[in-house]
Parts: sequence; C-alpha cells; structure tokens
Amino acid sequence: MRMQSITRRTRQRGLSFLSLVFIGVVAVALVAIGGQSVPIFVEYQAVLKAAKKAAREGSTVPEVRASFDRSATIDTITSIQGKDLEVTKHNERVQVSFSYTREIHLVGPAYLVYRFEKQTP
Repeated sequence: MRMQSITRRTRQRGLSFLSLVFIGVVAVALVAIGGQSVPIFVEYQAVLKAAKKAAREGSTVPEVRASFDRSATIDTITSIQGKDLEVTKHNERVQVSFSYTREIHLVGPAYLVYRFEKQTP
C-alpha cells in the first residue's frame, strides 16, 4: 500500500508563469482604465447636480445657463458649458437636458468613449 502511494504521480495544481503574466497584464490594464474613468464619472455627477440646481434656480434660458456656468466654475466642470444645455419648459417647470462625450485614449487608434445624456425631471 505504501509503495503504491509513493509511485503514484501527484498532479500539480496552480498557474503557469505565462498565465500569471497574462493575469497581471489584464489587471494593470483594468486599473489604468479605471483610474482614468473615475474622474469622468465624478465630473458627470457634478454636471447632473449643476443641471438640477440650474433648473430649480432659473426661470429663463439665460438665467439657467448662467447658474450652470457658476456651478461649473466651482466644481471645475470642463466637458460642458451652459451654452451646451437645452432648456425647455414643461408644465411651468424648467427642464434642462444635456449630452456630451468624453474619450480615454487607450493605445494607437483605440479610444474608450463615454456618452452621457440626461434630462432633469
């Protein structure tokens, strides 16, 4: 019985070196893209907040755009300006909608493009 267990080959388990390198490269790429994506989503939240505030405070198109621009200056919003907003009235309520894109250069001609569209209630 003892001889049988000694002669039996045990199967090795685990990752090969190439698998480990591949997983490392994928992890680094995900961290790099994620690190560049986080500020884009933080800015989107600031844009959404500024658009809602502008819709509450303004009653005319110039007032809404000026309010958004003030908030954009405070929150350092660079992707969109007040002149890019579409301002409408629906049942005596001001609605603000916006649409913009942000790009992350990956490598060569490859880009990751984020498209944001939203309309305040």
